[in-house]
Amino acid sequence: MATVAGSNSSGETSLAALFAEAGGDSVPAYERVKQLVITQVRSGRWTEGDQLPSEHQFVAALGLSRMTINRALRELTAEGLIVRMMGVGTFVAATKGSSPLFEVRNIADEIQQRGHRHRTEVILVRDEKIDGTQPFLRDSIGTKAFHSVLVHFEDDTPIQVEDRYVNPAEAPGYLEQNFATTTPNDYLSRVAPLVRGEHVVEAVLGSAEECRLLGIERTEPCLLIRRRTWSEHGLVSVARLVHPGSRNRLEGVFGR
Repeated sequence: MATVAGSNSSGETSLAALFAEAGGDSVPAYERVKQLVITQVRSGRWTEGDQLPSEHQFVAALGLSRMTINRALRELTAEGLIVRMMGVGTFVAATKGSSPLFEVRNIADEIQQRGHRHRTEVILVRDEKIDGTQPFLRDSIGTKAFHSVLVHFEDDTPIQVEDRYVNPAEAPGYLEQNFATTTPNDYLSRVAPLVRGEHVVEAVLGSAEECRLLGIERTEPCLLIRRRTWSEHGLVSVARLVHPGSRNRLEGVFGR
């Protein structure tokens, strides 16, 4: 734990110095407390799992009201930077991978940009007949499709099950690809460039098999993205992307 979290006078002095650096008197006190914590976390001085000073320690060190400290910590909790455990303490939250909400990006690139290692476990890649239980595929693709199920890992942690059906007319070489060394997204973006995409995002409980592949309990909520993509010629693929809720978040930027 960082020394500033201690209850001794040195720790309280360090907190006071950090608070002084977090902005002038024109900035609301609770915002300065938030900035103090954010700066310590982003600088790496307080890391994942570290315990923050208690509300009492913040009050004693900074001379602020408990209400002000509580507001700052509540907002940081809502923003996902810290977690609070009743009767235990306040801790720096585990880092969650983020995926773009409005883009279709290669998951391997996302993971590498976060400074981590991507690898894929291939569960199946095969040719399948489309039956009456999948009318949305039969109407758009025909009577046959390529089907793949992969698990994507960030370092050694599974973060996504990708269950995808692909139009053979758009990607005839799909079954010959080595998805242990490339991703479906990478291959499809080369052979059938995207002109339109559709996302549907839901909070779900994963199937028994999805939970087994992700190494999570059946009771853990998951983020599900149902994604369809089109080239200029027609539907390319339909994918079901399942992420453990505790390991992922979605981000989007938009404007007028």
